[in-house]
Amino acid sequence: MLNLAPPPLQFFADLSVHVASPQEVGQAVHGRRRVIPILGGEVQGQGWSARVLPGGADFQLILNPRMAELDARYVIETDGGDLIYVQNRAVRTAAPEVMARLVRGEMVDPSEVYFRCSPCFETTSASLGWISERLFLGTGARQPDKVVMRFFEVL
Repeated sequence: MLNLAPPPLQFFADLSVHVASPQEVGQAVHGRRRVIPILGGEVQGQGWSARVLPGGADFQLILNPRMAELDARYVIETDGGDLIYVQNRAVRTAAPEVMARLVRGEMVDPSEVYFRCSPCFETTSASLGWISERLFLGTGARQPDKVVMRFFEVL
């Protein structure tokens, strides 16, 4: 067997995504469905910045009292005017009482929650096209009116 080293991570961006109150769809076949509209936000990378455009949403499936699957889709616009489509899939787990507080929109200490994500990017920008050819990982925290995340490029 080859001795392959684990890939290192390199900081890509910090995001602060402002959200509206959840739209509760209710108990469906696979779990409790929720849609959280995205109102806007800020992105800060190393040497670049962008804004999260309003109009996206986070589509959530609460699988059980401990676990939720998240699928957020939105667009960011760089200061240079380039548009980037983001699809960010995530897993969020915590003790049932902590998850219940999150679902109610209460502030929860991020150390009590496992929140990991895998964002994918698409853009028509020639200078940013490389982001569509890389893998990214992230970590995040839900606050009452926003989600904050830090994304890393897998080298």
